[in-house]
Amino acid sequence: MHSPKFGSITNKHMIIDFRSDTVTRPTPAMLEAMMKATVGDDVFGEDPAVNELEQTAATLFGKEAALFCPSGTMTNQIAIKCHTQPGDEVICDADAHIYQYEGGGIAANSGASVKLLPGDRGRINALQVEQAIQPDDVHRPRTSLVCVENTSNRGGGSCYDFEELKKIKQVCDNNGLPFHIDGARLFNALVAKNETPRPYGELFDSISICLSKSLGCPVGSLLLGDARFIKKAKRVRKLFGGGMRQVGYLAAAGIYALQHHIERLSEDHEHAKMIGAALQTQTYVERVMPVETNIVIFETKETSAKDLVALLKDQSILAYAIAPTKVRLVLHLDITKEMVTRTIQILENLKSA
Repeated sequence: MHSPKFGSITNKHMIIDFRSDTVTRPTPAMLEAMMKATVGDDVFGEDPAVNELEQTAATLFGKEAALFCPSGTMTNQIAIKCHTQPGDEVICDADAHIYQYEGGGIAANSGASVKLLPGDRGRINALQVEQAIQPDDVHRPRTSLVCVENTSNRGGGSCYDFEELKKIKQVCDNNGLPFHIDGARLFNALVAKNETPRPYGELFDSISICLSKSLGCPVGSLLLGDARFIKKAKRVRKLFGGGMRQVGYLAAAGIYALQHHIERLSEDHEHAKMIGAALQTQTYVERVMPVETNIVIFETKETSAKDLVALLKDQSILAYAIAPTKVRLVLHLDITKEMVTRTIQILENLKSA
């Protein structure tokens, strides 16, 4: 493969980090809220900030309860363990985070297998789910859970159509299956689709939402469900070593994010579309996946993703190679309009060698 080269670009001192929306740091206002938090021992259920965060999130989605956890991987893995028994099978897209990026946790934590479906940019449909459900046969694993991811990370931040989710829910109900959503970036989908949280609360048996991605918190995710489910989930969290003590300092960041960082996600989406449009016309780009939210994924031509990422790093732009010819850029609250403009300038000055 040929490697592109840069034209003459100056001002290399400014680091622009597109590797993930997990790289954000608390804003001054968020830090202030964290410092002022009233805390207690959360394992005893005595941390006021955690209790407020959990109740705020549960109310937002119309669920009975929520559970604050260190990571989105933990909230997903807790949900899967609560919904399954060893030997069961989980239905999800082949690119789902629960399968691709959670360390084999479905097998290790729950003893379950996975039925992988070839979706459309990370999105599966009701017919696929219906056809994937195992028959009642002792030779087969027992289908016990359906999981979707919204937005889809490897799908380039793609969003589900809510009507399709309703159809999948109907298949789940017809077959007695719980329905879980990995909503690590669910707020991005809600903003992009001009939707509200409560219908999602009504549709899903369990919901995982991440605070440390687009919402800009330093740590934390929430698992939502009915009271009985969350009681079970709290026991599993303890089993996984996820019980935390005076964690209200982090919960306060989550409260602040839910109050102040949701509407601004549209800025990230607009910035992502600007970069996606710039990439469309570059000779070293084979294809840009449709940009719906804050993720831009493009396929390289005549160079490897690894080489392109290395060249971008030389220009103080950090990106992520997610496949041999695929590069991912993720927009977030630490990326300014100036950074977007500079990034586009650099991308447009790349020339094929």
